[in-house]
Amino acid sequence: MSESANAYRTVVVGTDGSESSLRAVARAGALAGACGATLVIACAYLPTEADDRELARAQDALRDDAYQVVGSHPAEETVRTAHERASAAGAKDVKTLAVQGSPVETLLDVVRREDADLLVVGNRGLAGIKGRLLGSVPADATRRSTCDVLIVHTTG
Repeated sequence: MSESANAYRTVVVGTDGSESSLRAVARAGALAGACGATLVIACAYLPTEADDRELARAQDALRDDAYQVVGSHPAEETVRTAHERASAAGAKDVKTLAVQGSPVETLLDVVRREDADLLVVGNRGLAGIKGRLLGSVPADATRRSTCDVLIVHTTG
């Protein structure tokens, strides 16, 4: 089997704009660049028209992080920043997507749509109320993914 047959062709990474997620983006960018793979950077967001009570609950629980999950404009800015970080790390072919939905469902949907063979996530799980509200992206994505998953150590 040739070496190129073992290389990843399409790598998907999610970001919420946090420094931790941008570390995962940089690692995914370096890997995609080294493999000659396409890197797809996805950011999930909640619609601004979401149920007001649900939106208020999310904003209250997330406090300063609420901007990261509500509305397409912040999500578009997040993927632009992530694109820059991935390119600086070595990614050559980068595609960005801001997708309405929950983080795990969005990542898994992007993996399916893009026919990805690697999903990259950071190891930072969300604890407490944030975890109950948004779920643990690394744990859920790893358990449910149909392709290889690389968990990048992004904390500490």
